[in-house]
Amino acid sequence: MNSGVVGAVRRGARSVAWYLKGMLGEDAYEKYAAHHAARAADPSCAAHEVMTEKEFWRDQTDRQDRNPQSRCC
Repeated sequence: MNSGVVGAVRRGARSVAWYLKGMLGEDAYEKYAAHHAARAADPSCAAHEVMTEKEFWRDQTDRQDRNPQSRCC
């Protein structure tokens, strides 16, 4: 196969994976960490430490259990 075609297929696959992660919420921790890093200079946010990924997903699950909303599963 031509290396240009292979590169295009790889870029397409990465784009699809990025899209699906966003649709399924799999990128929620990455967004949380980026948001926290962007607000690190804000004194009102400085007291809060960034949660680990495990802590973040546990908190997310607990919040959904306390406040159930319409969801497919």
